[in-house]
Amino acid sequence: MGLDKILSIAGKPGLYKLLTQTRTGFVAESLVDGKKLSVSLRSNVSVLSEIAIYTLDEELPLRDVFLKIQAKEKGEKTSIGHKEDKIKLEEYFFEVLPNYDEDRVYASDIKKVIQWYNLLHDQGITDFDEKKDAQDTEEE
Repeated sequence: MGLDKILSIAGKPGLYKLLTQTRTGFVAESLVDGKKLSVSLRSNVSVLSEIAIYTLDEELPLRDVFLKIQAKEKGEKTSIGHKEDKIKLEEYFFEVLPNYDEDRVYASDIKKVIQWYNLLHDQGITDFDEKKDAQDTEEE
């Protein structure tokens, strides 16, 4: 499963897998506890494949940031938790992405990226290659 089927829903913790669309929205399943919920079209929903992190040069897709974390951690979970203090989070992110825009990427953003990476890792979703996402979409 690629990042184009993984959602972040405002006001809801964790990440969700898109299951199906309905007339009034869609049905998603929590990656944390497997519970299903109906989400209306008015909800603020972000698809992980559409999220990018500001760098000094460009906006880097989240999948590329995940690939950099994966390379740094040799495929394992992050060496720090998302609840670390602001300085440790920024130091870690600077190691992963040295040119990230410190004025536009907040500690709360870094926390989410680390939390999401670890959650995806726990679920066995570790192939962040864009080509694979395109193949998954074509197969459905």
